[in-house]
Amino acid sequence: MSFTKIDHYEKEYADTHHDTALNVTEGVEDQPIVSPYFKRRKKRALSTGEYVAGILAGNITTLSQAITLVESSNPAHYAQAQEIIEACLPHAGKSVRIGITGVPGAGKSTFIEAIGNMVVSLRHKLAVLAIDPSSERSGGSILGDKTRMESICNNPSVFVRPSPSAGSLGGVARKTRETIVLCEAAGFDVIFIETVGVGQSETAVHSMVDLFMLLQISGAGDELQGIKRGIMEMADLMVITKADGENIHKAELARTQFQGALRLFPVPESGWRPKVYTSSAVAKTGLEEVWKGVEEYLEHIEKNGYLQHNRNRQNKYWMYETINEALKESFYRDPAVEGRIGEYEKRVLEDRISSFIAAKELLAIYFKDTAGKSE
Repeated sequence: MSFTKIDHYEKEYADTHHDTALNVTEGVEDQPIVSPYFKRRKKRALSTGEYVAGILAGNITTLSQAITLVESSNPAHYAQAQEIIEACLPHAGKSVRIGITGVPGAGKSTFIEAIGNMVVSLRHKLAVLAIDPSSERSGGSILGDKTRMESICNNPSVFVRPSPSAGSLGGVARKTRETIVLCEAAGFDVIFIETVGVGQSETAVHSMVDLFMLLQISGAGDELQGIKRGIMEMADLMVITKADGENIHKAELARTQFQGALRLFPVPESGWRPKVYTSSAVAKTGLEEVWKGVEEYLEHIEKNGYLQHNRNRQNKYWMYETINEALKESFYRDPAVEGRIGEYEKRVLEDRISSFIAAKELLAIYFKDTAGKSE
């Protein structure tokens, strides 16, 4: 028994009935996604004077663009950024710089949002510089702090700037120091610097702030464990976060234990004995006490002269850090070094030369090249 297949029937029917819906009509060609008549206009670059004028006027857009220049690895951007910073320096230095760190999960962003709202209600202008960890594999960062701090991001008296750590030591962005200067020139009198909380960035943060605040959670260890944590030696003020609900008793117990541990440390150079507070960003409790502690500390170090002494020491430290950074960048950008460094790397990997001798010979090439340029 033979029968006609359906596809054969459809073809035969379509041949005899040209007005059928089974006819396939030719369509139009795919249209371009972008209009061929569209021309991208290159945005005019601002001059150094325009950047400085905008920053001093408190223009957030101009401030953000200037910080982007500071963070750029483009040599031309770096040169202009230094001119902007130099012009803004006389207008800087009038803020309170507070470093905030803690283990991941301590609620740094939530705490900053809660206390930030209270600080703004006291008629302060707040800048939050949030350092976001960069991926070792892709080099990317989430930069999601603005999402976490939604309530203060919409406040005109608050400027939140997330920046990638970009592989810099301890997760502190390489240009945070310069960013502080620009924010101060823009009129922000309270600056929070939030670290990634990985346990390595504290020294760098401590070298650029007036007050170092450590956030802890209950259950992080007893007082003996607290003594072993070197980070506690740098803390001027400690806050036990998430002290709400069933966690209140645990937070109070942790506060007592950490306060006991802090008493075993020698009195810091500032002459201030660090205090421990409990707080809940969700229940909005303990925030006023924390800020009163900040004000007491600042009043103490201003009265005994430690505030200015500490800032002078920080300026000296960052002078040497800038020299080290500039020398490192100059070395790797030197044409003579760039042409030979791959060869030396290969020889080290093949065990034909030690890493120390390779470094010594590359430095000799660099110094010889720089000496030849200066002649």
